[in-house]
Amino acid sequence: MPEKTPLAKALMFQGTGSDVGKSLIVAGLARALTNKGLRVRPFKPQNMSNNAAVTADGGEIGRAQALQARACRTPSSVHMNPVLLKPQSDVGAQIVVLGKIIGNAAARDFQAMKPGLLPRIIASFEYLKAEADIVLVEGAGSAAEVNLRANDIANMGFAREAGVPVVLIGDIDRGGVIAQIVGTKAVIDPEDAAMIVGFLVNKFRGDPALFQSGMDLIAERTGWPDLGLIPYFRDAHRLPAEDAMALDARSAIGDGAILVAVPRLAHIANFDDLDPLKSEPSVKLIMVAPGEPFPGNADLVILPGSKATLSDMRDFRRQGWDIDLKAHVRRGGRVLGICGGYQMIGRRIDDPDGVEGPPGGMDGLGLLDVETVLTGKKTLAEVSGSSIADGVPFTGYEMHVGRTSGADCARPFLHFADGRVDGAISASGRIRGTYVHGLFADDRQRGALLSWLGESGGAFSYEAEIEAVLDGLAEHLSQHVDLARLIKIAR
Repeated sequence: MPEKTPLAKALMFQGTGSDVGKSLIVAGLARALTNKGLRVRPFKPQNMSNNAAVTADGGEIGRAQALQARACRTPSSVHMNPVLLKPQSDVGAQIVVLGKIIGNAAARDFQAMKPGLLPRIIASFEYLKAEADIVLVEGAGSAAEVNLRANDIANMGFAREAGVPVVLIGDIDRGGVIAQIVGTKAVIDPEDAAMIVGFLVNKFRGDPALFQSGMDLIAERTGWPDLGLIPYFRDAHRLPAEDAMALDARSAIGDGAILVAVPRLAHIANFDDLDPLKSEPSVKLIMVAPGEPFPGNADLVILPGSKATLSDMRDFRRQGWDIDLKAHVRRGGRVLGICGGYQMIGRRIDDPDGVEGPPGGMDGLGLLDVETVLTGKKTLAEVSGSSIADGVPFTGYEMHVGRTSGADCARPFLHFADGRVDGAISASGRIRGTYVHGLFADDRQRGALLSWLGESGGAFSYEAEIEAVLDGLAEHLSQHVDLARLIKIAR
């Protein structure tokens, strides 16, 4: 067992922009340091994502922090992401504090709320420090967003308040990484710049020797030491993504015999439900972009979760996807609605209390004889049981608002271990809906889905694959980052 370093308490990783690899690097370092025998905890003061996870202590946090907790081989906790923003429009979001919804706010109004949230953030950080040897803190967006620096709680505002040193990450894959890092030094406050103890350049491809002069120039211009040049990690796409931007990168994945089409909803949520299908050899998964039609030869259309179901229902019709979906059903195609997608394929959705926006309601797609009423109380729970039609076991989680009822609920999809039932199946058997997320990460349920579609599958273990990728990422970072140096500069 390595010697524990009392001073190695926390280190923060901020980025020159969004999607530079902060979440991935924190996850890989968490696994690498955990493998060395340290008690590691992940922490992100403020996150903005509709890809969330249910925690062991009954709340919700960003999916990236749940993955990082897994990398640490520790249960997830609401303290790992005390403030979570879930966008519901271009200018507003639902605000989740310590795993529970406290309300909605426009972006401008949220700025005024930040000072009141900082003490809760610091308390969660101290809570994690008390049970860890080192806390790896992830920033949000860009460290150079000086227009948002006042009342900041996600980047330098937190780092300064908590006294946590910062490593700055740049992304060479987008180009201009020298300007990214040197420019950050140029625009941020000198006292913020003094918190930065070094930089990493991520996603490098090619001969590292050809960029050594670039690393030297960054160090010279900023005064920050070079902590590592990290080559592109090719298995990164196998891990759950935090940001829906990842869905834009590859519209078609795989070349299997089963074609699964998924509309890219504007407010798509918990889209990691799709990840196991992307890895399934017998599946080709297509993300249907706005303005594009559904493929006419799809075997299955999945309507995924949504953070703004009524808004996405309106947009679904604007895209003409309702016509495509009905044609798909007439051809004998199958449909699965998950959470918000389940609500959308019913006859009616009503929001009398304005849970998602102004009170109102609208007709759904009418593929299931069910109706949904959105309610203020949110269901957050890990669940298990079996699918009723075939008796195949499952594990997953619920994360939704709303009560759904109707004639097709007499043919429920799932039977929970606690005796409850969930979901609905049409009289034809070709339309299914459920509130349960994470079904296809369970190899048994993924295999059952493929059997329903007339194909064998589920031969690989998705959970084992995630573990293997985390171990591979840890080894990758261990080769290109001096872990002992990171522990030494942590405070």
